[in-house]
Order: sequence, then C-alpha cells, then structure tokens
Amino acid sequence: MPHPTHAPPIPARACAQPAELSLEARMAATDAAMTIRLEEAAVAYEVNTAHIPTEPVDLGDVVTLPLTPTLQPPTPYPTPVAALLQRAHHRLLTGGWCSGALVDEDGARCLYGAIHVEARGDQHLESRGLQVLMDAIRRQFGDVDSVPSFNDGFASGRIPMRMLDQAADLADARGL
Repeated sequence: MPHPTHAPPIPARACAQPAELSLEARMAATDAAMTIRLEEAAVAYEVNTAHIPTEPVDLGDVVTLPLTPTLQPPTPYPTPVAALLQRAHHRLLTGGWCSGALVDEDGARCLYGAIHVEARGDQHLESRGLQVLMDAIRRQFGDVDSVPSFNDGFASGRIPMRMLDQAADLADARGL
C-alpha cells in the first residue's frame, strides 16, 4: 500500500472568539508583566554593576540634619487674630485634628478647640478669630451654620486645616 505524500485534511472547527477580559483581569495581567520586567531589570542591574567596587558610606559624615524632622512654627503674623489662627493651625498640625469633640482622647482638637486653647482665655480674640474663620469658610463653601458643624462635616482634617490657614491669611490682609 502506498504511503500518502501529504497529511490528511484536518476537519474545520468552529473558532470561538476569545472572551473579553475584565478591567481587573487586564490590570492583573499588566501588573504581572511589569513585575517580571522589574525583576529582570533588577537582575540585569546587579550583573552589570557587580564589577564596580563600592565603599560603605557612614551616614554620620553625610547627613547634617536631624534624622527625625520636626515641625517648627512659622514666623508669626504681626496681627493678633492672624497670629491666633496661625497658632491654631500649627497646633492641629502637631497635635492632631479630630471631629465630633473639642478634644479627643489622644489630645487632638477640632477647629474650635484649637482656636479656643490658643486664645489663652481672651474671649474677644477667640470670637474675632472664629468670625474671620467663618468668613473664609463661607467664601469657599457658601452658607455654613458654624465652625463646629463645618469641622464635623469632614472625615479628615485636610480641608478644615486648609481653611484655618486661609483664614490666617485673610485676617492678616485685613490687618486683624
């Protein structure tokens, strides 16, 4: 029996379209591909630089700043209300911001609590500071009932603290 000189034809199959990958699947595939590329690059870097001699560096000879940075208060505003608002802002930066209480169990304060403590018992100064803060808040957010309600409307202190900083600028511009 003679041997065939070519292979028998393969029956045609129905070709299904590849399934569309979800965004999560595409992101996972891209992440895996990038991880492999980064690992290959790290190995290539190690191989390409292995012949370069290195000497250990003593960080004491290089670093001249404190290893743990500290927040220093800025130069105070010359006007009393602006200086009060600036001190309150610095207190929140260093001591923490809270919502729902004047002072929480960790010592963090709300906007009103920070202004109150930094006014050091001067109720007139405190009231003028709160008034300027409300002016700054209303300029950006419209009609707001009070400083505490504004403060408690946020999950983080980023925006309330930014408003306190802007209020200090506003008080300085007004000469307060």
